[in-house]
Amino acid sequence: MSASLIGLFVVLFMFGILFLRMPVWIALLICGIAGNTLLSRLPVAAAVTGTNAFDTASNYGLSVIPLFILMGEVATNSRLSAELFKAARVILSGIPGGLAVATIGASGAFGAVCGSSVATAATMTRISLPEMREAGYDDGLATASVAAGGSLGILIPPSIILVIYAAISEQPLPQLFAAALLPGILLMLLYVLVALIVARRQKDNVPVDPPATLKDRLLALKDPWQFLVLFIATIGGIYAGVFSPNEAAAVGAFGAILLGFLGRRLTLQGLAHALKVTVITSCVLFTIIIGATIFANFIVQTKLPDLLLAGAQALHLAPWAVMALIIVMYILMGCFLEGIGMVLITVPVFLPVVMSFGYDPIWFAIIVVIVVELGLIHPPVGMNLFIIQAQAPDIKIKQLYVAILPFLLAPFALILLLFAFPQIALWLPMLLY
Repeated sequence: MSASLIGLFVVLFMFGILFLRMPVWIALLICGIAGNTLLSRLPVAAAVTGTNAFDTASNYGLSVIPLFILMGEVATNSRLSAELFKAARVILSGIPGGLAVATIGASGAFGAVCGSSVATAATMTRISLPEMREAGYDDGLATASVAAGGSLGILIPPSIILVIYAAISEQPLPQLFAAALLPGILLMLLYVLVALIVARRQKDNVPVDPPATLKDRLLALKDPWQFLVLFIATIGGIYAGVFSPNEAAAVGAFGAILLGFLGRRLTLQGLAHALKVTVITSCVLFTIIIGATIFANFIVQTKLPDLLLAGAQALHLAPWAVMALIIVMYILMGCFLEGIGMVLITVPVFLPVVMSFGYDPIWFAIIVVIVVELGLIHPPVGMNLFIIQAQAPDIKIKQLYVAILPFLLAPFALILLLFAFPQIALWLPMLLY
């Protein structure tokens, strides 16, 4: 049997056990080690496994992961997200659907210091959902706004998924962060547009806050000043070339801790909890990355990307058709795979094919993150939907599925815009670097 056929069978086997709900890291390790053994015998597979595990654990570039996670956890424990929502609510008062828009805006801003969609959705559920329900909002619009806004955490920098993409694709992380900024803002505006349209159609169930005065709106801007400090110190420092991503992550984590203690919003107990969550989350992510690295080594040996490329060329598919098929595959995989695992499994296979058809790997990274983001909110899985339902168990998951459907149009619209105008993602990296 040829190496390519071995690779194909192992990949199909892996998707089979993933569909049966085997943890991603176990599936990656089993298939990576078994595949390397079939190709190169057990001693070689054992050596590859040990070397990849050591190289991944000691990779300096991946040190940004625990640091950005720590920054997000400290920001959560120091109630930064509550201040963002409060400020957005005052500024947007008097607008039909203003609370829904405030939720999306605060989620996007919080995602800029958190980097995790699940954490953003969980945090904003605790803060904004009770406020919207108390104000009389329909549960559907309220929960859909939280779910959609929460998904922005993996696109607006810093993004943990972009860090992982940079590690496995060998693309520069600063350029990936720069490429994600404008699409992230644009997606947030598209979500806002959807929320306003839904609110207009449900105007009887969407009360309007009394409009605040201009003075109150201006005063509200000064409340979330910690967010501005953290964003400028981290992402701004990367864009300006002052910090490397690792240095910016360290500055951001230290800054979040310092601001939390200075503002008496963070306690030693809160810091200890943030450190504990950071260690656990980082260990889980590094275990998945180690498994993915071993699996990627196997994929390279099988030359499976070459087989896929040859098949696409034999079918005389246009480049856009190949990309459309890849996007459809990502959407289908999003029905049963979580985002990080999906990126780690697919990028080693798809990226060489995408590049051979002339697409930019930086541009492809943004497409990948958007479709992964789509998987966080589209049925039947939709991790953000389950996060919300777990904290509001009186809301039925079926109601969440129905409510989120209009918001699914926003990511699809952004994908079409990126196909039509790739410079949305590529202009800022070229300008800065």
